Amino acid sequence: MEAGHSHEHGHAHGAGHGHAPKDFGRAFLIGIVLNTAFVIIEAVYGWLSGSMALIADAGHNLSDVMALMLAWGASVAAKKPGNARFTYGYKSSTILAALANAGLLLIAIGAISFETIQRIADPAPVEGTTMVIVAGIGIFINAGTAMLFMRGRKHDINIRGAFLHMAADALVSLGVVIAGIAILLSGALWIDPLVSLLIVAVIAWGTWGLLKDSVAMSLLGVPKGVSESRVRGYLVGLEGVSEIHELHIWPMSTTETALTAHLVMPDGHPGDAFLREIGHELEHHHRIGHATIQIEQAGLHCRSRC
Repeated sequence: MEAGHSHEHGHAHGAGHGHAPKDFGRAFLIGIVLNTAFVIIEAVYGWLSGSMALIADAGHNLSDVMALMLAWGASVAAKKPGNARFTYGYKSSTILAALANAGLLLIAIGAISFETIQRIADPAPVEGTTMVIVAGIGIFINAGTAMLFMRGRKHDINIRGAFLHMAADALVSLGVVIAGIAILLSGALWIDPLVSLLIVAVIAWGTWGLLKDSVAMSLLGVPKGVSESRVRGYLVGLEGVSEIHELHIWPMSTTETALTAHLVMPDGHPGDAFLREIGHELEHHHRIGHATIQIEQAGLHCRSRC
């Protein structure tokens, strides 16, 4: 800041600095072990039975195992304290994990689509009974894993992602069961690759949302659930505030949001109680747990450099 600008700074932090993610280490471990075992079983029996739908579902489940591992690793890293180089700690690792998961899903989509198109051009015999039994097991494993993350899905986007992945897998496995039954009843081999394509569509739908949200967070976009206009309206409406500028809202992680703002107050700094009240309001009504407020006197702010 230029000399002569008698700016005063204050930190308005809500208690606890936002909602800290709960420990889901045991849930991640159980989910990874169960789903890894199922991926192996599903892939083997998919190959033995000639079911592209089973192989496609195994590929999807494998990507979800990797997603669980990345999400778990990121949630552990996010709890590490800051240091001289990473002053915020490693909170944003949860955003990087979301990006990596989107990339893995895109690779899975490409591989499954390629194999499915080949299967459409050259249909092969499929063992419908095997499809029904193996995918039926998958319904219980995936649904059970989803239940492990149910209690945290409303407060942690990272956990919500794990929950939705597993819940979607349960539905996909249900689709494979339906395909197996249809093949047993009709003998139509085209049903298997058709279901495989539907599985790809489900994965692509979820991947697009994950990719879009993770890219937005990586670009420091205002997180979902936070309204920039409402926050601006609240701050500019505070008693004594004539203007607001340099308002920035960005995600520190998938669960924590930060804000900085310059408030122009002609009568000067109203005191620490004012900042504490802002911090409380931003945390409890706008989902922002880390707020830094700078107070300026009218006409003294430096738009070109602040």
